[in-house]
Amino acid sequence: MSTPKMARIGSPGRPAAFALAALLIVGAFAVNAFAPFVVVGIYTYFCVTLMMVLGLQMFMGNSGILNWTYIGFVGIGAYAASILSTAPALKSMGVPNMYPALVALQIPVVPALLIGGVVAAVIAAILAWPLMRLSDAVGVITLFAMLIVFHVIMTQWDNVTNGPRTFFGVQAFTTIWMATGAAVITLLGAYFFRESSLGLRLRASRDDRHAAKAMGINVVGVRYLTFVLSSFVAGVAGGLWAHYITSFSPKSFYVGEMFVLLTMLVIGGAGSISGATLGALLVTVMREGLRQLEGYLNNSGVINFEVYGLTELTMAVLLVTILIVRPAGIVGGQEFRFPRIGGKRKPAEAADSDES
Repeated sequence: MSTPKMARIGSPGRPAAFALAALLIVGAFAVNAFAPFVVVGIYTYFCVTLMMVLGLQMFMGNSGILNWTYIGFVGIGAYAASILSTAPALKSMGVPNMYPALVALQIPVVPALLIGGVVAAVIAAILAWPLMRLSDAVGVITLFAMLIVFHVIMTQWDNVTNGPRTFFGVQAFTTIWMATGAAVITLLGAYFFRESSLGLRLRASRDDRHAAKAMGINVVGVRYLTFVLSSFVAGVAGGLWAHYITSFSPKSFYVGEMFVLLTMLVIGGAGSISGATLGALLVTVMREGLRQLEGYLNNSGVINFEVYGLTELTMAVLLVTILIVRPAGIVGGQEFRFPRIGGKRKPAEAADSDES
């Protein structure tokens, strides 16, 4: 009797998702209107990074599988979108050995971003089916090995990526509004995916794989579909990142950057959209602050030795502390709850609570 009535009340995460989306938009207006240019750049970078973290949360947060390969799909999207949108003259100059067919290609940036996401998703669809049959430590090790394969291909395929050298000449297209809009769409999409039938089945397979199979859930199938969808988000985010940075190399899509994304997700809480957003915000602010501190210490003469790695060391210590003290993250796998506007609950809701 109580289940249908509770369904009418709605999910408590929905107001949190819309509130976070509204805060992102308000933050963009405020930063663009009142903040200096450097803060506008930091906010833009934060929104692009948030999109990456939310894409990672869609798979990792709902499946419980540590997806080391994710940053590789970010790189695939970055290279694909950049190759498609960059002018032929710049491509022939920046990548002298590029295939002539790729040099001649040029399309507008927005379609290039979407195609970059599709390329990442197609590659994920080809590779993921056997990978999704693996679980626990074996699955994590295999995904990490796949990241190494991606990195070797990016550093050696100089006809496409310019090898280990910098790929430059990418159009500066990602503005604060483009980044904020993409982050808002991804945030709402990640929430509705989480509450969808596919998301619920994926979390059931995470909590108890054998019980999920007994209930008729195709564990491999739901993991596979989510992995492909997460890779599409990664590809689009990679394209946006590339059109903001405008020059990059394969080292931007390897273990170091993947560690940053994992830190954001784990610190906030991988089990919720609110946790992913909070973690991305905290780590972004912390990294920028520590970089400024490190630069000040090295340039001011306060100490008589050079300081390097302060940001990475602090992030690692914070990550270990969170894993020990609060393994589920700061939010604890829950969505933010906001007070109801209008005071008392509706009588129907109060009656439902009494009956339950």
